[in-house]
Amino acid sequence: MRIRLRVKEIAEQKGYSMGKLERLADLSHPTIRDIFRNPYKEVTTTTLAKLATALDVHISELYEEIPDNEGTKPEV
Repeated sequence: MRIRLRVKEIAEQKGYSMGKLERLADLSHPTIRDIFRNPYKEVTTTTLAKLATALDVHISELYEEIPDNEGTKPEV
């Protein structure tokens, strides 16, 4: 199973630019840029907590579990 971050989607829904999210979450530009570009990026729980506070959402809303399809037959 993989974890996909939904930070970019939530930020866009709220009308937040990367710059605004950087300021609100007190995170660096490279960190926010990397999260926006790669939704599978590994982040710390501290970073998740800062993002959740900045976006005014529960931490669990920042990610979704993606099933691992390895070893399964493709649907026909």
